[in-house]
Amino acid sequence: MAVTEAQVREQPPDVRGPTAPLPAGILAMGLAALAAVLAGTLIVQLFYAVAGGPLTASCKAEGLTHFNPKNTSRPGIRGAEGICHGVEAVRSLPESILLILAIVLGAAAIASGFATYRRMDSKRKREHALGGAVLGIQAVVLGGALLWFRSGGGFVKFARNFFNFVLLRGQMDAFLTGAKNTLILALGGEAGGIIIGLILALLALSHRRIVRAPARTYINFFRGTPLLWQLGFFYFGFSLGLGLNLGAYKTALIVFSLNTGAYAAEVFRAGIQSIERGQMEAARGLGFSYVQAMRYAIVPQAVRRVIPPLMNEFVILIKDTSLVFTLGLLQSQYELYTVAREGYATTFSATFFVASAIGYLIITLPMIGVVNAVERRLRSGLVGIAGAS
Repeated sequence: MAVTEAQVREQPPDVRGPTAPLPAGILAMGLAALAAVLAGTLIVQLFYAVAGGPLTASCKAEGLTHFNPKNTSRPGIRGAEGICHGVEAVRSLPESILLILAIVLGAAAIASGFATYRRMDSKRKREHALGGAVLGIQAVVLGGALLWFRSGGGFVKFARNFFNFVLLRGQMDAFLTGAKNTLILALGGEAGGIIIGLILALLALSHRRIVRAPARTYINFFRGTPLLWQLGFFYFGFSLGLGLNLGAYKTALIVFSLNTGAYAAEVFRAGIQSIERGQMEAARGLGFSYVQAMRYAIVPQAVRRVIPPLMNEFVILIKDTSLVFTLGLLQSQYELYTVAREGYATTFSATFFVASAIGYLIITLPMIGVVNAVERRLRSGLVGIAGAS
């Protein structure tokens, strides 16, 4: 019996076999379009930055002048040459050619991808065609936005306020110190929070209400009040108010541990309760006491399941360390956000905030990658165990 074209379309696509020239070409067009916008723009920027040169007439016309502190009325702009090179690079002919090429290739990938993907006879071919179309959309949006944005005078102001990286010369030590203090605060808070959280979780799971109540009160208090309030209350109320003189840095470490402990307690509680009741019953049947069963049978299994959410809490804590700026730290104790804030206070340039954001991303993105890798590893391990049983 002959199979009609409609029946072929209704059947699930074949996932086997290589791709074809058409979907592969569509995917290549999409990739080339996006690369022209991103990689092409970066290459042009680097070329103009290395080539250097004096301020151009167009840059001077838009208010970019050399910095001269002796001229009190018009002192100019620090790093005006670097800003000018970036502006000239974006408005250059090579950049225009790259953006127009990206838009054309992206539009071609969009049109051909959406027009042909339904006729592909395998999932791989469909994915390549759709992937090329999606990449084309990204290239057209980014290329069109850059073409529009660079044409206005606002681009010079944007570059001057956010990308004046010349101001960062000599600030590397300060940012490295900020990154170190950020990690110390986060690691210290996470380590203390895990210990506190595990103890609280065991108390919160007790069958006796008199044992559960204090743990639940602690958890609800620290989860129900803002971390910023907790920092201020413990520093100004306890450390200074009671004359303990712990200092802002130590107080922040303590508060981060107490706050993380409340969230870690809920993570541990959920992990322990996710273990099947039969595990506890089997341990008690072997003669273990409740504490021994928790220590040797339940908690080790729960720890494996709570590793990913605890690592997510660590990533969140890295960002929350920025709140310590409200306590007033010594210069040697500055974390990344405070370093950026102090830099902005002296230059009035938001480039320092851009640099601090890059610093946070350098720290957090690898951690996010580790979290995803651990989740995949644990998921595959659990699937393997289930399959074996």
